[in-house]
Amino acid sequence: MTVRTRFAPSPTGYLHVGGARTALFSYLHARKHGGQFVLRIEDTDLERSTAESVNAILEGMTWLGLDYDEGPFYQTERFDRYNAIIDELLEKGLAYRCDCPKERLDELRDRQMAQRLKPRYDGHCRHREVDPGAPHVIRFRNPTDGVVVVNDLIRGRVPFGNAELDDLIIRRSDGSPTYNLTVVVDDADMGITHVIRGDDHLNNTPRQINILRALGHEPPSYAHVPMILGDDGARLSKRHGAVSVIAYREAGYLPEALLNYLVRLGWSHGDQEIFSLQEMIELFDITEVNRAASSFNTDKLAWLNQHYIQHGDPRRIAQLLRPHMGRIGIDPSEGPDLTAVVEAQAARAKTLVELAEISAFCYRDFDDYDEAAAKKHLRPVAREGLDRLRAAFELMAYEDWTPEGLHHAVERVAEELGVNLGKVAQPLRVAIVGRAASPCIDLTLHLVGKDATLRRIAKALAYIDQRAA
Repeated sequence: MTVRTRFAPSPTGYLHVGGARTALFSYLHARKHGGQFVLRIEDTDLERSTAESVNAILEGMTWLGLDYDEGPFYQTERFDRYNAIIDELLEKGLAYRCDCPKERLDELRDRQMAQRLKPRYDGHCRHREVDPGAPHVIRFRNPTDGVVVVNDLIRGRVPFGNAELDDLIIRRSDGSPTYNLTVVVDDADMGITHVIRGDDHLNNTPRQINILRALGHEPPSYAHVPMILGDDGARLSKRHGAVSVIAYREAGYLPEALLNYLVRLGWSHGDQEIFSLQEMIELFDITEVNRAASSFNTDKLAWLNQHYIQHGDPRRIAQLLRPHMGRIGIDPSEGPDLTAVVEAQAARAKTLVELAEISAFCYRDFDDYDEAAAKKHLRPVAREGLDRLRAAFELMAYEDWTPEGLHHAVERVAEELGVNLGKVAQPLRVAIVGRAASPCIDLTLHLVGKDATLRRIAKALAYIDQRAA
């Protein structure tokens, strides 16, 4: 048997990180077993489904690198197939027409709730002849006795009594098929062997198993993944921060960091924290996913992201950094090589947004100094050192503006003044960068360039004089 999994989102919004984790688990299970991964867009909710949401799903999947073997398939293109199946169920007596008015159903529900019973349809139309030309819905004739057992790959054996399952609607009065019917037909037609999805679908599973068996199909294997919680224990939502995959991209996270983080939400392999995609494929086992819900920890994700920024290919990180530089008004072609900047700064940033912000000084002058850094380092006692450095830098040829040459120049000024290197380098750093943190001073000067260095030293000298006046 060839393993076939699917990711089947509804295009009614962005690609949520919870959905992305489900897609990842489905992808890894298929890849591990040499199977196929299918993308299906469940767009039967015509009022809420949008082309924009479809594009967001496809964009998110592409950015994450979760390549699918088949699809995307769209349910709205398969209505004829669904209706043919519904007609087949009607002909076999496995479904029936129901014309119960909304008022009757509301009254039934209220009465059951008052009696503390589980609300469900009472089968009123099971044995009635309903006029096909009158407004009606189609209901599946669910078995009334026996037990449906979901042998869940994560939760184990989960039994459901058929007496607790009502005759669910499989075609609405407007003629559109419902989710529980379409998903069953699609999984059967597409040969899905393993359904990996959120545990909010667990209560649908026995109903879907009964429909599958009514159609003559054995159900696939199911794995219901626990939900993701925010750090406050509530279900992860917008109020916890970014929850859209694309929002994490815009916030400066790398796809490999997000994938690495998501795979560890509910699954582990010993104490290992860092996983390449290939390692995930080789090591991931859906049966080892925890039954308990996982809490999203943004600090942990940021730690992983910093690791991948620091240890990734600088050329690729530079490529991903470019749009973030553009968003803060910097054209990275007008300044030092961006790859060199990444090599100098990668260890200092947790996100690409932060990397862009702390690297802006390489491309443009800053407006204000960090107040604490300026108060500590741009004092009259630092003036002579800065003045001598400016004179030394002015004499340097552009071709000699190298980290080595600059290091010697700074070192020579420190020796002339009889002070340690830090007494000269730190005021210089604040003068050039505007704050007390940057790469080593010779590399910082090299990246900034001669003209900007001289201009910023002059500004710092004027700032010192102004404060002293």
